[in-house]
Amino acid sequence: MTYNALNQYRQNTVFTATPEELTLMLYDGAIKFMNIAKYNIENSQIEKAHQALIRAQDIILELSSSLNMEYEISNNFKQLYDFIMNNLIDANINKEIKPIDEALEILTEMRDIWKEVMKEVKKKVYQNRQV
Repeated sequence: MTYNALNQYRQNTVFTATPEELTLMLYDGAIKFMNIAKYNIENSQIEKAHQALIRAQDIILELSSSLNMEYEISNNFKQLYDFIMNNLIDANINKEIKPIDEALEILTEMRDIWKEVMKEVKKKVYQNRQV
């Protein structure tokens, strides 16, 4: 019963999230799976590492494919996502942690910047409502 309630809560969170919140969830999910992969590589759990890296790759692919290429900055994001994807593939083939760490550093910074932008936008929206 508790598992079903938790699952329903998660599902409702996704269905009611804004596009910005969904992007943040994707960043968090990719970071989570990259860390799971690192843990499993360190503990010689090769199949679990593979599964986690595939999940992270799927999320990066989703982030990359959702870019609106009409904007110049999207090309920069695409290059970063491509670099992250290549590192995840390399890590999966060779079962090495270093490429994951490099990808994690970039993705974590992207996520942190995204969170900060979301805060600033919310602050401005709130301030405009007060006027």
